This record gives sequence, structure tokens and C-alpha cells, in this order.
Amino acid sequence: MSRKRKSIKHRPLPPGPTGYPITGCLPEMIRNRPTFRWIHKLMQETDTEIACASASEAPTEFLKKHDLIFASRPHCMSARLTSCNYLSTVISPIGDQWKKMRRILSSHVLSPSMHRKLHEKRGEEADHLVRYHYCGNVIRKAVFGKRFFGPGKEDGGPGLQEREHVDGLFTILTYLYGFAIADYVPCLEIFDFDGYKKIIGDALDNVRKYQDPEITNRVEMWRKGIKKTEDDILDVFINLKDSEHNPLLSVQEIRAQITEIMLAGVDNPSNAVEWAIAEMINQPHILNRACRELDSVVGRGKMVQESDLPNLNYVRACVKESFRLHPVSPFNVPHVSTEDAVVGGYFIPRGSHVLLSRPGLGRNPRVWENPLDYNPDRHMVEVESAQVELVDHDLRILSFSTGRRGCPG
Repeated sequence: MSRKRKSIKHRPLPPGPTGYPITGCLPEMIRNRPTFRWIHKLMQETDTEIACASASEAPTEFLKKHDLIFASRPHCMSARLTSCNYLSTVISPIGDQWKKMRRILSSHVLSPSMHRKLHEKRGEEADHLVRYHYCGNVIRKAVFGKRFFGPGKEDGGPGLQEREHVDGLFTILTYLYGFAIADYVPCLEIFDFDGYKKIIGDALDNVRKYQDPEITNRVEMWRKGIKKTEDDILDVFINLKDSEHNPLLSVQEIRAQITEIMLAGVDNPSNAVEWAIAEMINQPHILNRACRELDSVVGRGKMVQESDLPNLNYVRACVKESFRLHPVSPFNVPHVSTEDAVVGGYFIPRGSHVLLSRPGLGRNPRVWENPLDYNPDRHMVEVESAQVELVDHDLRILSFSTGRRGCPG
């Protein structure tokens, strides 16, 4: 054991600050909020792209070459509360529960047949989105089969209940995987020094007070035989059976996965659209070109259909450029190493948390020419017949991740 510790001690770790005895870098992280800015500043001072991976070579190492080793998630207070003690998919550590939920999403929720089944609901909600740009409405329609939890507004827009629900979702996203002392000193969780536990708990209460009654009522409808056809994602979850024809998912698992689906669907699309519109307003020639493409492909006075999207290359390039320049968050969801590894010549011990910097990748001047300029043309492919893909397989942009922990949708 002594020889093993000595061997690890002398292996080259990534550059970083010298920690204090016992407390390590916790004092610095507490003093320098928000933590992500301190981490990016540290990268500049130490001239490294490993402490927080921001070069395209590093994500390739973590997410492709060593994908299996870095496929887990950290145990932390915010993720545990949000996922009902790790019963969902995206934020759960790797293991049997994650495999079970991932398989269910891939086979039953994100399958081509389910995509076709929900086409009418997406199209119906798209009509409303012309006036009300709320991604939450689209997700609610697909999950619960309804736009509103309450009566909505007289003019057809989302009401107080929907706004409170979405506000709760965004609050959770703000604090999910945020730096909390209790994640590093678990015995301090009871004191909630950061206040994060109460903030997340209150936000979850606001979200679940609307979702949980819908789930409970729907389960009862199926149990009593009142409902007989699967119309949405919630119906699919309720009707999944194991080999002995018992429910495959518990009510608690359904609640956790529904919450995760809502969280995954509200922030990234709305952020990309908002920034794309803002950038187009500042550069009218880009807006005019996008409008000309819409007129050419869709036609004036007509609604855009899903079948039109493959032919809207420039519009897709505008969205992809928003993903690059204005990512929805500083980092992707953290990865955790399940065993020792060597990446970029540095020793990464088992249990290390790996953060991939979205702005560090998307604004890297070694990869992108004039990286701070909004320029959709950089994504237009040379062959006109080829489509602009929103996923960057070379990992120069990190919007949906890749590998075992890539976005399943």
C-alpha cells in the first residue's frame, strides 16, 4: 500500500493551485464565486487546458478514447434531491439503475415509432409557439398530453401555474451541480451553509406540486381501466412491464424521470433561439438571408413543418452558431472517472470530476477564426446537398455531449 501511494504521488497530475492541508482548495472556491469564473481564470494563470478541459483534443480523450472510464456522474446533494436518490438517467451515476432507465428511454420514449406518435402533438403546439415561445409547453404536451396545469390565460398563453412550474425548473438547473460545501464535506449538509438545499428543495416542491398529481391520477386511471390507449410519454412509462408482467417502473421512478425530461427540454432550445434572434437583429443581413431561405423552402404565409427542417441549412447553421458562441451553461454535466487514467500526459486518479468547458471549446481561437463573431457561414458545408448537423462530432462544440453519456434525444 505504501509503495502504491508513493507511486501515485509522483505521477504528473494536471497543473493547479496548491491546496491547504485537510481543506484543500475549498477556501479558495468559497471565496471566489461564481466558481466557474475562478476555474477559467485559474486555467489562464496556469496555462493549462486540463484542469477544465477546453481544447478539442481533451474532450476527445475523455468522451471517446476513455469514454468507459469517465462515464459516471458525481454523487452530490443537488443531483440526489432532483433524481429522487438517483432513479433517473442523465444525472445518475453509472450502474444498473442508469442502464435500466437509459434502455427505457432509447427503446420506448425516443424510438422512431414514439417520435411518429407524438408528431401531431408537436405540430399542434408549434401553432401556439408562433405567439408564445415557451419550450415548457411543448414538453408538457409530449409528456402529459396537455399544455397547461391550470386554466391558462384567456388569450391562450400560459398561466400562473405554468410560469411557476417553469421558474422552478430553471431554478433547479441553476443550482444543479453548483459548488456546495456539503458535496465535499457531507457531514455539513444538515447545516446547509450555502442555502442550496433549501433553494433546490423549494424549487422541486413547486415543480412536483403540478407534476405529481398528474402522475398519480394517470396511474389510477390505468389501474381502474378508465384509460386504455397510450397517448403520451407518461402513458408509456406507466404501461412498461417486466418479464413477469409487473410494472417495470415504480411511481417514484416515473416522477424522477419525468422531472429530468422537463429539465432537459426547457433550457437549451430556448437559450439557442433567444440568442440567435438577438444576433440576427444586430446583423440584419443574416436575418434577411435566413428569411429568404424560409420563403424559398417553406413559402410565404405557411407554417414551418418538421419535414422542412432538413432543407433549412442556413437556419440550422444559425442555431448551431448560437450553441457555439452562447452555450446554455459554462460546463457540461460533470463526468467522474471510475478508475485511474492518463489523459494528455497527466495522471487522472479514480474518482476525479471532469468538467468540459463549453465556452472554452466554442471560443477557442486555435479552432475557430474570429471566435467571438457570430458567423453562421462557418458551419455551412462545402457540398450544398449535405446537411448542417447540430451535433459536432469533432467535439469543437459541446451542446449534446457524446459517448455513453451523450444526449439520448
